[in-house]
Amino acid sequence: MPQKKGSLPMPWIDFDQSPRPPVHVKITRILAYRVELPLHETTYKWSGGKSVTVFDSTIVRVETDEGLVGHGEVCPLGPFYLPAYAEGVRAGICELGPHLLGLDPRELSKLNTRMDAALKGHPYVKSGIDIACWDILGQAANLPVCELLGGRYTDDVPLYRAISQESPEEMASKVAGYRAEGYRRFQLKVGGDPDVDIERIRQVSAQLQSGDRLIADANTGWVQHEAVRIVKAVRDIDVYIEQPCATYRECLAVRRQCPHPFVLDENVDDLGMLLRGQADLAMDVVNLKISKFGGLTRIRQARDLCVSLGIAMTLEDSWGGDIATAAIAHLAQSTPPELLFTTTDFNSYVTVSTADGAPHRVNGRMAASLEPGLGIQPKMDILGEPLVIVG
Repeated sequence: MPQKKGSLPMPWIDFDQSPRPPVHVKITRILAYRVELPLHETTYKWSGGKSVTVFDSTIVRVETDEGLVGHGEVCPLGPFYLPAYAEGVRAGICELGPHLLGLDPRELSKLNTRMDAALKGHPYVKSGIDIACWDILGQAANLPVCELLGGRYTDDVPLYRAISQESPEEMASKVAGYRAEGYRRFQLKVGGDPDVDIERIRQVSAQLQSGDRLIADANTGWVQHEAVRIVKAVRDIDVYIEQPCATYRECLAVRRQCPHPFVLDENVDDLGMLLRGQADLAMDVVNLKISKFGGLTRIRQARDLCVSLGIAMTLEDSWGGDIATAAIAHLAQSTPPELLFTTTDFNSYVTVSTADGAPHRVNGRMAASLEPGLGIQPKMDILGEPLVIVG
């Protein structure tokens, strides 16, 4: 605005007195800690006789020259579930970490490009680093991660409860207890003997009330002809069928003969498979796991593609504790509720707490923190000494 003749120049006034984020931030160290996570229910069992009693989780810490510190978590469901294993996370960070020193952790696309160039594949190795950098970005921007992922749609999000594989009677008996904790969605672990699985679905279904949802998750445990027989045997039951067989081709064949809503999980690990599944009408719901895609950056792309295609989602990870649950909550709460089928609170399954500020179940729902970043503060006495130090 031009000044009047003879007048003094107008002073520049900064009305925004909030702290300014640093212009340049550099990663100086990456550390990895190993934490054992025992289960409240002692053992978690699923298809093919697989079971876990203690989960081996890796907490990743990313430090910067400006004092900003972020944390992530990766907890594979054992080496017999997906192409991921706990020691592989830590070995991969040793290999990958030196390539990331000096990068700005807030530049997530650039960071992921560097990780993919330095280490082909192994997305689960990259996941904890990526989550930790989102934590840093949120702190630098003074915003919760869910606001950066698209915005907080609701006050909280609905949870499912996984029912570990046991006898039909034992599995059915657990529904009332889980419902008393507020759960209304139940993921039934099947994928065993077809006749026993049919009975599991029937007995658990008999315990449901109006508004409950039942998912029969075979975790790839049935062969194709068994899966077709089972879905036809429970035709009269309101149940979702999840990942019946090991391969996409087998699942698609079952889907085409299945009268129930259909969920894909283990076969979907990139955008190409999402597009293929949508083109083939292969699923009504897809289960997206953060570490399977390589972190929040990549899974956000998958989530947003599903939103564009109108595909409902279960958003979660393979397993984890407080930090993984925090990342899941931020992702889920930034998702349009009509397309968020459900999510989960893994920290309620385990006996060890690794961080303050993590989400906790309230009446079968959870909410992401309102604090900047993930909103968590790791318990360093629980984490102990790092097994990996890069930088």
